[in-house]
Amino acid sequence: MTATRSETSAVDGRPAGAAALRRLLPGPPGATGAAGSTLLRHLAVAVLAGTLVVLVTNQLAPYQNLQVARACAFLCVTAGYTVLVGLNGQLSLGHGALMATGAYTVALVQQGFDERGVQGRWILPLALLAAVAVTALAGLVIGLAAARLRGPYLAGVTLTVATLVPAITTIFTGVFNGEQGLRFPAETPPAFLGAYFQPERWLAWIALLAALVTVLLMANLVRSRFGRSLRAVRDDEVAARLAGIHVAGIRVLAFVVSAGCAGLGGGVYAVLTATVAPGKFALDLSLFLLMAIVIGGLGSLAGAVWGAVLLVALQDLPSLLTETFSLPPGLAQRLEGNLALAVFGLILIVVMLVAPGGLQGAVRTLAGRLRPRRRASSP
Repeated sequence: MTATRSETSAVDGRPAGAAALRRLLPGPPGATGAAGSTLLRHLAVAVLAGTLVVLVTNQLAPYQNLQVARACAFLCVTAGYTVLVGLNGQLSLGHGALMATGAYTVALVQQGFDERGVQGRWILPLALLAAVAVTALAGLVIGLAAARLRGPYLAGVTLTVATLVPAITTIFTGVFNGEQGLRFPAETPPAFLGAYFQPERWLAWIALLAALVTVLLMANLVRSRFGRSLRAVRDDEVAARLAGIHVAGIRVLAFVVSAGCAGLGGGVYAVLTATVAPGKFALDLSLFLLMAIVIGGLGSLAGAVWGAVLLVALQDLPSLLTETFSLPPGLAQRLEGNLALAVFGLILIVVMLVAPGGLQGAVRTLAGRLRPRRRASSP
């Protein structure tokens, strides 16, 4: 007998229908206390992780600290992206353009204050907040346009955005300075850290703070009623409507949240080099981001961490090979443009064959297999 739509998802066999309704029913009397304990647990994990990374950055060389900073900037993006794709089931190919929106917003705000001679530590937080707001607004526009689209149609709309945003920067050269991009004052460490404090370490701390805030917010969102609504809409839209969920509104809000995270990541990414140019946010960046969250593990914030680390490691692979081996300039240039994407695609194929749940799914499966062995060996 074939399963009905209320029993399983027609797409991938995940529980839907009645299960989606059960997830949206009010929790037990102690649900409020459980939510508070979840927030405290997430906060404790964030503080512990932040402390460990700070201690590690104290032992790293400048370039390695920049790698940590880049990974944290990408983590801001992948955390929000996996909520959109993994939890809500919306496929977007335009997050590279959303990163560009946040990066240019930060550059314009920083440049505007610099031209007017205004200085202060408050400028950077203000610029990053502006990047989140502007990009969230862009996500609202895209989400409203794509609220009734599915699958390849939605991907097509977001793909158009991915090509449109870099094109705008080259058309309005008076504002965005074309292919040359924008430059703004580099972020320097505070004086109380000492005259010899490593600037790259300070940038890593800024990016780390942004990543921790993003992951903390996303972790609590995933465990909230809104997170359950996201999963219900992904699993079965009919059942979600029966439960009183405004499906189109949830889809739009998912886009807004994910876009805001992408804007923050793009803004932090711009701060790391104090420059922003359209070449940094080409179409292949959107493809890299999508492959990163799939390889890391869709719908998992731990998978988003794996994806962010992979993005940095694989993007540095061509330069590492060029430095290790004496390659002709022409070959080195071709590797610079194609090797990372080819290796990423190969890893994606292998991971999907070996571990369909991504790297985090493989870790979870391995931990589940080891747990019974530990219990059996314990007296």
